[in-house]
Amino acid sequence: MSMNGVRAPLAVFSRLRCRTLSPEERLKLLRIWETTVTFYSYASSPIDTSPRAAETRARLNTLARFLDSVVRVPGTNIRFGADALLNLIPGVGMLTSKGMSAYLIWEARRLGVPLSTLLRMIGNVGVDFVISAVPLVGWVGDVFYRSNLRNMDLLRRHLDKAHPVPNRFQR
Repeated sequence: MSMNGVRAPLAVFSRLRCRTLSPEERLKLLRIWETTVTFYSYASSPIDTSPRAAETRARLNTLARFLDSVVRVPGTNIRFGADALLNLIPGVGMLTSKGMSAYLIWEARRLGVPLSTLLRMIGNVGVDFVISAVPLVGWVGDVFYRSNLRNMDLLRRHLDKAHPVPNRFQR
């Protein structure tokens, strides 16, 4: 017992034999701890999560294409999406489109994307926000600066490392 009648944490388990854990064992215990504390995290789950990551990848890819390149201008190779159209509505449109962009970043965080990549994604949306804030130039700029497709490319690179999609054509 220590002073004030409170036991030291290790004194409670004095009968237990403790041994030093190897780095691999520490990592394994940390992963188990992360999955029990943050059950929604796809990247740290010890079970096979590639189907869930594949579903999320497809959903986010669809969202990014919807926001940045869903409509093609006939006779040209210029594409634009809901982001450019929503920015025509002052205030509410920009908040809505950036909210959907923030959702893509939030999902990327849940998939275990490193902080440096998340900061790049936030920077892409920030640049898009600054471009969109300029009334006339911003509408044209939204057509050519596709922050969501850039963010999806960063996310895809991470997922290709963390949750590779099997190549069905390999023999």
